[in-house]
Amino acid sequence: MTGLGGMLLSADIPLIRLADGAPWSILFVRSGLTFVVTLLGWAIWSLASGRFRPLIPGRIGLAVAALYAASSIVFILSVYNTTTANLVFILAFNTAFSALLSWIFLKERPRGGTLIAMGFMLVGVAIIVHEGMATGHLFGDAMALLSAFILSCAITLSRGSGKDMSFTAILSTIVPCVLAAASLPSEGFHVAHPVWIMINGAALMPVTFFLLAVGPRFLSGPEVAMFYLLETVFAPVWVWFIFGETPSRQSMIGGAILIVALVLHSLWRLSSGRARSRAIRRPA
Repeated sequence: MTGLGGMLLSADIPLIRLADGAPWSILFVRSGLTFVVTLLGWAIWSLASGRFRPLIPGRIGLAVAALYAASSIVFILSVYNTTTANLVFILAFNTAFSALLSWIFLKERPRGGTLIAMGFMLVGVAIIVHEGMATGHLFGDAMALLSAFILSCAITLSRGSGKDMSFTAILSTIVPCVLAAASLPSEGFHVAHPVWIMINGAALMPVTFFLLAVGPRFLSGPEVAMFYLLETVFAPVWVWFIFGETPSRQSMIGGAILIVALVLHSLWRLSSGRARSRAIRRPA
């Protein structure tokens, strides 16, 4: 489920770009449609099943919702202030943030291999941000890094609570929707091709948020964060195909370091996990 959510997420940025609108207008439509569709889906599911699942489970749920809302706002700002490649490569640092936060707050201490991978990821992000400073993308790159950190906080808090946050992440979109409505310029709403952002908000984002929010109930924070890397790999490909936007040399170098480090780390985790499973099953 989490893997499918990560794959669907890779279409988010191309759909935003295809809509060709002002940032606050895009955020308003995307967030508003996601909220309305989710609320309708929850109501239909509740009536059909005869039981009402809590939308936001207590104060922890409110905190998680606030974090997801903040991440959405910062993400939109980064979309309009840096290249797609820079954005998704920096968002890949979500994995390192999640590992660090899980270590500090959940006492899930990362092993040596994870720490080594985090070190290489830091180098990759530094290369991309340095390039952003030279090309005027520093603000966008900083917003991408902040978005990754806030998202990691939401994943860690969800993991630590052990509660069902399936709808919490999606309902949090009401906050950026209201903020965007209040921030629309005097000339009003502007989206050149609204059908693309309607597809994004009404179909793609509700399903994606739901699938990714389920992950922390069954997987560790760093493992959930790794599924977001599917966006890192595929979003620049879609943007290259559609818009012809070729990543810069430094961005490609930094992104390659990030992806290689994460792939090797994932393979190592998979191999060590299988070894532990065989050791547990082996008779004494």
